[in-house]
Amino acid sequence: MTQGPVLVVVDHQEGALTPPSTEVLTAARTLAAGAAVAAVWLGEQGPGEAARAELGRFGVTTVHVPELGGLAPQLAAVATEAVAAVVAATSPQAVLLVSTYAGKELAAGLAVTLGTGAVVDADRVERRAEGVAAGKTVLGASWETVCAVTGPLAVVALRPAAVDAEPVPAAGEPEVVRVPVELTGRARAVTVVERTEHPSTGQVPLTDAQTVVVGGRGTGGDFTAVDELAELLGGAVGATRDVTDEGWREHSAQVGQTGVTVAPRLYIGVGVSGAVHHTVGMRAAQTVVAVNTDPEAPIFELADFGVVGAAEDVLPQAIEAIRAHKEA
Repeated sequence: MTQGPVLVVVDHQEGALTPPSTEVLTAARTLAAGAAVAAVWLGEQGPGEAARAELGRFGVTTVHVPELGGLAPQLAAVATEAVAAVVAATSPQAVLLVSTYAGKELAAGLAVTLGTGAVVDADRVERRAEGVAAGKTVLGASWETVCAVTGPLAVVALRPAAVDAEPVPAAGEPEVVRVPVELTGRARAVTVVERTEHPSTGQVPLTDAQTVVVGGRGTGGDFTAVDELAELLGGAVGATRDVTDEGWREHSAQVGQTGVTVAPRLYIGVGVSGAVHHTVGMRAAQTVVAVNTDPEAPIFELADFGVVGAAEDVLPQAIEAIRAHKEA
């Protein structure tokens, strides 16, 4: 009996696959263990030529495009019924997503609709005797857990940067399949009247970034060097709650319990004390660098490398050294 595919709901921006989606596709290939990897593309137009090539580069054999009758796939109810229709048509082994706010909401909706279990904010996924299992950190990253989904179909949302994206040795051309969707009244109850896009800063999205530079109260609100360092490293800028409360940065930049959770390869905290409501949002970072004037600051307990000093003294030296290294 042929095994069903591992189904990945891919994220895309302006028609291009997002980096976290390539990471989830990589994880899907490992989980599939030789079976096919298929993608769900939420968007009436379907993937363009470049996006199809990128999907093929990461091992996708089939791209399923739900037909939504003009309804917005950004609406949770619409997305849930669209993906559920693809699940009914393909009988997959598992459904994987990117663990964004939208991805978590979709994972929960699918679990309810399909009568199964979901795990979000996972950093790995594997097959065990009891079913598909997902590893994740909990309680402020102080515990490592493994959750097995014993229901008929596992739904797992993986954190951005949890997996290294690796293309397949020989890319193929995925087939695009349109999937009819009979949307219920619940899905049709809400329509998008108007969408306003925030102007692009050209910066990597905070949750996708491999490098995150976070400014705290110790910056005094001057993020000039923080922005420059992040740009130099190809990363994103975050902030602590104190900073957003003061209005120095927008709330969307807040990392922590009431903000976003990040898991970059490199986290640099500048003038960040390390209060628990912030550190729960960055504990999964692979390497932590801290700059603070207080040698007793809690952030140093998490840091792999710490510098006791003022941001205005330390950052210009770091920027100069990094720029010289890149130009050498």
